[in-house]
Amino acid sequence: MSANDASCLFCRIVAREIPADLVAESEHSVAFRDISPQAPSHVLVIPKRHEPNAAALAAAAPEEMADAWALVARVADLEGLDGYRTVANTGAAAQQTVFHMHLHVLGGRPFTWPPG
Repeated sequence: MSANDASCLFCRIVAREIPADLVAESEHSVAFRDISPQAPSHVLVIPKRHEPNAAALAAAAPEEMADAWALVARVADLEGLDGYRTVANTGAAAQQTVFHMHLHVLGGRPFTWPPG
């Protein structure tokens, strides 16, 4: 696992320095409720490894990316979601605000396309 960033909010959650409403955990990933939910169920799945985005994690540790996606499926099951949306924002232009790879798992309501 790469070194964690002491200034990173999500690294501090992984280290249990900052409390979070944990939903599930796996060998390489942690899932917790978003503090500003955009759906009745809004959970973030993050790797324990600090990588800035999904592409970086996939390149550095594909098995840890697979672990994160497996945890997404487990979260959806734990939350009782029949369907769900998974979002990974990459870069400031895509509204990524915490530069530690994370997957948003959203469900519990119908989604429209385009979003908004």
